[in-house]
Amino acid sequence: MKTDVAVLGAGSWGTTLAIHLANKGESVRLWEVFEEAAEVLSKKRENTKFLPSVHIPETILVSSSLEEVLNNTEIIVIAVPSHCMREVVRKVGGIKQKAIVLSAAKGIEEGSLKRMSEVIREELPESKVCVLSGPSHAEEVSRNIPTTVVVSSIDKDLAGDMQKLFMTNNLRVYTNSDVIGVELGGALKNIIAIAAGISDGLGFGDNTKAAILTRGLAEITRLGVAMGASPATFAGLSGMGDLITTCISQYSRNRKLGELVAQGKSLDEALSTIGQVAEGVRTTRCAYKLAGINKVDVPITEQIHAVLFEGKDARSAASDLMVRTPRPEIEDEFLGSI
Repeated sequence: MKTDVAVLGAGSWGTTLAIHLANKGESVRLWEVFEEAAEVLSKKRENTKFLPSVHIPETILVSSSLEEVLNNTEIIVIAVPSHCMREVVRKVGGIKQKAIVLSAAKGIEEGSLKRMSEVIREELPESKVCVLSGPSHAEEVSRNIPTTVVVSSIDKDLAGDMQKLFMTNNLRVYTNSDVIGVELGGALKNIIAIAAGISDGLGFGDNTKAAILTRGLAEITRLGVAMGASPATFAGLSGMGDLITTCISQYSRNRKLGELVAQGKSLDEALSTIGQVAEGVRTTRCAYKLAGINKVDVPITEQIHAVLFEGKDARSAASDLMVRTPRPEIEDEFLGSI
């Protein structure tokens, strides 16, 4: 029996998830906010901007009408940038209050500093909410390249249902009840990816990249644990897995942004060159504030914040990280959370 699924957001990830579910035989509707863009997608059956050469099945209804997309929908997948989440979910609430809602966004809301699932619950208190995360570039998933992801919910039955919905021979889905850790891992890794890009842009090597990933993971774990996450989650797909992918991939917008900034482009110029949302920019501001609130040491985040928003030279930021006060590797990170 087919499941009726609405996918909100026709960027690379939203389009990919719609294609993935349609190819499984589910009944899928894809919402594109702009009417003209929706008409082009519907006619050409290709998202030329984000997923060139990837066919959109004829069975997918593409529409700019949220009412049409949500009609009789059982499950709502939201794949919009984090800064658009509340606005979109509020519009959903005006049409449908009760549904299963899966967040496929990786970010933190500026101002409130809330995770995406928290935003959804505030706007749709009658709905069941879960999260999809992990190392999953749309460019690869859309071409059936083997990928593993994680679905997280405090409701284990719901997580299991979503695991079954998305699982295929090429997309293996795990479950994890630590929603806080899964969401923070997916969001915070983008900051470290910017740092990795800066390393690339400065011409540094493998040693530097390994240091950034390792110490970045320690930093993500520190902040995550302080906010209520399990440290074990950050060794998994939404932590280490997503971090590795985002820091090394040619598809990573956040890594590319860091590279461009290190090469002398301003933040605005780098964003314009990429032409897509780089979640790590807003997340850097959020994480910087959250670290202060929770009194957590986040040296890489602090330096990225200084480079992006305070005019600091990237090479000076790298140097300042290297000359910090010597300290233990393990005791500093984890004894306080054991």
